[in-house]
Amino acid sequence: MECQLFARIGRLAVGRPWLVIAVWLIAAIALAVAAPALKSTSDQAEFLPSHYESVQVSKIEQQSFPQHEQPAAVIVFQRTDGAPLGAGDKEDVAKVAAALQGKGYEKVRKVEASPEAVSPDGRIALADIVATTKDAYDEKLSENVKSLRADAKSLVAGTSLKFGVTGQAASALDSKESSGDTDAMIMMATLLLIVVLLGAIFRSPLIAVLPVVMIMVVFMVASGLISTLAEVAGLQADNSVSTIMIVVLFGVGTDYLLFLLFRYREFLRAGQEPREAMAQAVARVGETITSAAGAVIVAFLALTLSTMGMLRAMGPALAISVGVSLLAALTLVPAVFALLGRAAFWPSKAWRREPKNALAGKVGALTARRPALVAGVSGGLLVVLALGALGFKAEFDTGSSLPKNLESVQAMKDLQNGFSAGQTDPSTVYLRSTTGGKLDPGALDGFRRTLTGVEGVDQVSTAVPNPDGTVAQFSVILKYNPVTEQAIDLVDGTLRDTAHRGAPQGTQALVGGTTAVLADVRDAVDHDYTVVFPVAGIAIMLILGLLLRSAVAPWYLMLSVGLGFTATLGATVWLFQSVKGEHGLLFTLPVIVYLFVVAIGTDYNILMVARLREEVGHGRDPREAVRLAVAQSAPTMASAAVILAGTFGVLMLAGNSMLQQMGFAVAFGILLTAFVMALFLVPAVTALLGRRAWWPGRGATPEQPPVAQPRYETVG
Repeated sequence: MECQLFARIGRLAVGRPWLVIAVWLIAAIALAVAAPALKSTSDQAEFLPSHYESVQVSKIEQQSFPQHEQPAAVIVFQRTDGAPLGAGDKEDVAKVAAALQGKGYEKVRKVEASPEAVSPDGRIALADIVATTKDAYDEKLSENVKSLRADAKSLVAGTSLKFGVTGQAASALDSKESSGDTDAMIMMATLLLIVVLLGAIFRSPLIAVLPVVMIMVVFMVASGLISTLAEVAGLQADNSVSTIMIVVLFGVGTDYLLFLLFRYREFLRAGQEPREAMAQAVARVGETITSAAGAVIVAFLALTLSTMGMLRAMGPALAISVGVSLLAALTLVPAVFALLGRAAFWPSKAWRREPKNALAGKVGALTARRPALVAGVSGGLLVVLALGALGFKAEFDTGSSLPKNLESVQAMKDLQNGFSAGQTDPSTVYLRSTTGGKLDPGALDGFRRTLTGVEGVDQVSTAVPNPDGTVAQFSVILKYNPVTEQAIDLVDGTLRDTAHRGAPQGTQALVGGTTAVLADVRDAVDHDYTVVFPVAGIAIMLILGLLLRSAVAPWYLMLSVGLGFTATLGATVWLFQSVKGEHGLLFTLPVIVYLFVVAIGTDYNILMVARLREEVGHGRDPREAVRLAVAQSAPTMASAAVILAGTFGVLMLAGNSMLQQMGFAVAFGILLTAFVMALFLVPAVTALLGRRAWWPGRGATPEQPPVAQPRYETVG
């Protein structure tokens, strides 16, 4: 169906193409030059709201213990023959630590070994690496850890010692290096897929390359707008959004371009002149593209309701990116192809012939003829896959996803053979006076004994009071790795409960540290699932209702989207937890699936139902409309889905299992959404419902004769 607004936009874009292109280029260059760079942030207070206990602990630490030092990494020493360390070995450990301290690494405050830091069996000795920053992912700190490893290797030469560096900073370095240049890999794979697939579909080098160029222009404009708003209007965003923004722009940008070009080619085959055909294509699919973009935008904006600063910052930035991509699809793309005319398809002439699309035609015919069977099989497949989601286990230990041969992983294993697993990153308990008076030393000793009695706690340090004696600090070493589910459950449950109940009268106890932060993040994520997802679902339903003028279709469309979401998560659980034996899946995986499968994957549903509505609007029988809509839409959906899925599928080549999980989940989810849900389930249900699917309308009013379009001078 034509919309007069989009008809006017199409006529404007193809009527003044040079002006439109010039505006885009000027905007891209101006923003690239003038816009400030996005900054990096790791402020924990911005990551979680202030009411979370771990954030309150962070503030107490800054106020009462500003000099508190927590090792960023740990050097694990042992003899090469595995024997207990002798007096000479311990001296060598001290010498190596002192020599490393003397190197003066920029982000390392000190490297310290103490005689007490030797395991009970005498086989392991530790040296703490204390950094000047609390950000374990600080780029300069990673460089320092890398240099320290190289220097330590030369220092232990000639001794009986061997070593390994582990801890947060070392794991961050190994994670970065083991994954390789993932951003570059994604970018190159995306570009290659787009160029190869578009070239194969249209058999034209220009159509293969032009989308890449236009999307890069869109990226420059979107990045500039986001950084400018971050500087001027206080928009929360940092440079971590750039990577995901690239994928989003290439994904939705290619989708919208394909939606437009396939329809443009239809009109050219019908005998229309290029500019007239492009203006008509914008008029016909502009509403569909806008609705698809609107669904993605509201899904991203729903992230502003998240309790986590990372997601709140990501949502508006990605929404702006999609908005700019939509604007480009309606203006820049038509302008460029209006100038090129038929020359865009050079050297191929295949575009003039109606493609047979034999397979798509058979799928459409089967769905129209046997909708109950198709709905049952496709829906049943999704339900079976969705059952796997019941076994989903969240994994917070990002180090567990690293290859086992990495130094930080092996050194952590060695450390745990001699010490408690929590040695590298103790939890911290603060006891503060609520009356303003000094804490009683006797009460502090009693509180320490209470903490020591908690099952799963290995050691509790003596109380360290602040200068005025109103706050005391206890370092609590757990028996478990600080980032595992066991440790998180312990801190979030027994340890916090015991500390809160055992606080002496007139005091308050708070538990913090990395494990406590992860416990609070887990609570925040669980909260977000119950708020963000429903709000986004309702907003997308409203958009679908406005597009389809129906109160029925949006309901089964959103139910199918929800089924696709759980099926994607379930399939990932089956593969990684059941088949590969992983302990759990990346805790943010449901959010990632939401961002790319639910939000962007909804494009394919919208494309299909919009075409269904258009065919019904021509006065066709509902089942005939299904046959034609599937046959016509399948090539567009298949091309767009393969490009987007292939982009994420590249991540499965990474050595990091969490990147593999993310790559599989998104790639599989996109393919599932396009080829099972949008191609089979949705058309089949629509065929079964017939005209009731469009209630209270009648499936759209019969289409009026096309409005006469002005003739344009055609190039090519």
